[in-house]
Amino acid sequence: MTATITKEDALLQFLLRMGDNTLILGHRVSEWCGHSPILEEDIALANTALDLIGQTQMWLGLAGEVQGEGKSADDLAFLRDAWDFRNVLLTEVPNGDFGRTMMRQFLFDAWHSIILGRLIKSSDARVAEIAAKASKEAAYHLERSGDTVVGLGDGTEESHARMQDALDYLWPYVGEMFACDAADSEMAAAGIAPDPSGLRDEFDALVGRVLTDATLTIPSSKWAHSGGRDGRMHTEHLGHLLTQMQWLQRAYPGCKW
Repeated sequence: MTATITKEDALLQFLLRMGDNTLILGHRVSEWCGHSPILEEDIALANTALDLIGQTQMWLGLAGEVQGEGKSADDLAFLRDAWDFRNVLLTEVPNGDFGRTMMRQFLFDAWHSIILGRLIKSSDARVAEIAAKASKEAAYHLERSGDTVVGLGDGTEESHARMQDALDYLWPYVGEMFACDAADSEMAAAGIAPDPSGLRDEFDALVGRVLTDATLTIPSSKWAHSGGRDGRMHTEHLGHLLTQMQWLQRAYPGCKW
């Protein structure tokens, strides 16, 4: 039996997915602040995190409007529990070493740049406007993460091994970004967002070119983790992340400064 969903509920799910992806990844990347290998990378990763959080404010701000319960972007970020988040699992896995962080960033950036390019033509002017702003940042993120993956993958024996290990670990999380459910089908039918499954060929081509230059081998397995974007099953890592990210608001409800 195919699940049914209203256009309004589908739009809310779509906005939460976009906003939660950038929120959770933005927080993960921010964990490198003060801990990066060199000062230049410390600044670059901090700026990437800020870009993602800025995009989160737009996506979750619109989600709050669509939901119609008077909730702000901050409310949705800091007052939901883990099972209410709709980010893909890729964004919540721990940073690991610098190579794994950059590989995760590249895989996300590749998908992000593609879907934002499609969303610029969304039938919903609000979505199109957010995508137009975010796509400029995503293009830069992709260029930087892609160049870093190539530099490390085609670098020393150790850096190559670390990047291959990172790719092997993260590849099973890629497939979830292209899953399609009733909400996605409703968004595609309304012309608001593309069917995620239709983005896979472009993603594979883009990623394939970069990873070939990086002398890295894409794992052959087609198996993929799932459960994050529909809230069925997050990793245990999300709960720990939210404990840190939401602590101040939970400890001092409604605090303003």
